[in-house]
Amino acid sequence: MSSVCVHGLGYIGLPTAAMLADSGHDVTGYDVDTELVDRLDRGEVPVDEPGLDEFVTDALADRLSVSHDVPASDYHLICVPTPLDGDRADLAYVESAAGTVAEVLRAGDTVILESTVPPGTTVETIAPILERSGHSVGEFSLAYSPETVLPGNVIAELRANDRAVGGIDERSVKRAAALYGSFVEGGLRTTANPTLAEFVKLIQNTYRDVNIALANELAMIAADYELDAREAISLANHHPRVDLHQPGPGVGGHCIPIDPLFLGQSSENLDLIERAREINDGMAEYVTDLLDDELDSLAESSVAILGVAYKGNVADARESPGLRLAEVLQARTQVAGAGGAGTAGVDVRLHDPYVTDQRFALAPFDEALAGANAIVVATDHDEYAALDPEDVAAQLAGNVVVDAKGLLDRDSWEAAGLRVVRL
Repeated sequence: MSSVCVHGLGYIGLPTAAMLADSGHDVTGYDVDTELVDRLDRGEVPVDEPGLDEFVTDALADRLSVSHDVPASDYHLICVPTPLDGDRADLAYVESAAGTVAEVLRAGDTVILESTVPPGTTVETIAPILERSGHSVGEFSLAYSPETVLPGNVIAELRANDRAVGGIDERSVKRAAALYGSFVEGGLRTTANPTLAEFVKLIQNTYRDVNIALANELAMIAADYELDAREAISLANHHPRVDLHQPGPGVGGHCIPIDPLFLGQSSENLDLIERAREINDGMAEYVTDLLDDELDSLAESSVAILGVAYKGNVADARESPGLRLAEVLQARTQVAGAGGAGTAGVDVRLHDPYVTDQRFALAPFDEALAGANAIVVATDHDEYAALDPEDVAAQLAGNVVVDAKGLLDRDSWEAAGLRVVRL
């Protein structure tokens, strides 16, 4: 087994480090966030992911350690964020991590970039930084292999999912494949071209974004014909070559709303992809339009948004459609005041049974519903599917329910006297 240093101990880096340690490697976790390193050193696991706390704790008691310094290692995995800066990827964290690796890089070591990046980053950006070590590409191995895990099931998917591995040469591919082969039970899809592997990661998320945008546009068109878009999509998907996704209030998470735009970093041919982003980002405006149509006065109403997490049954609120909807509602109904200042007329209440981050001013369920004129189901949590419509109706002042996730049984909710509008 090998010595491995994982650079970046966030949502992907930390479980990857624990997985490698669980597979018998001697692993050091490093992060520029010294407070995070100290918390992990005390056995505190700050990432909210089912099963991760115990998994990381067990690893820390065995082959995983965390450090404020980067040790010389057989492998260096870079798992740092790549946020969007306008319409371009911000590679500052990736470049910084590569510079840190260069300080300890030895001939024969292997560097693997896992961060989601624009095509060409490994070869054009990372390789020259690593060569500051005094070693040339080829003297050390360099590869790219993106994670493809789903929040809420990270540990299982790290093992089970197929993995693309692209290296700058045959040795790099073999070295990277050997490391991932120690725990990946899915297939290892290798190529002697890291740029191709970078491209693969981006098009996987772009496929989903464009498919969701199609579903959202179909939902808006179906409404013009007074048809149920979800029933239509369900029927259409019985065709063996049709696989439509479902409409919703927007697209969240760190990957799908961001990664497609990375494809335009060195290409001017984005068209459909950019339009899909506009459609999905615009769903908050569309849901606001639905509420405006149903309520006597949107600006004087109270709206309970059920769901701040970006997807069901997780606590991840990154790029949350529910939060975006709250912002659009308040901006739409802002009342101008003296000196250009203003106050939002609509009373927005936020609830989520999983999210605990109090920056979002979350309300208990009964307080969120009490006297509200409308509710919007923005996240498909199991708890919302199990709601009793009679109990909900008794707490509301109005009767408008926008089911943006197709989660509710319309017949039983309308039997309780509620007006259900479904995307």
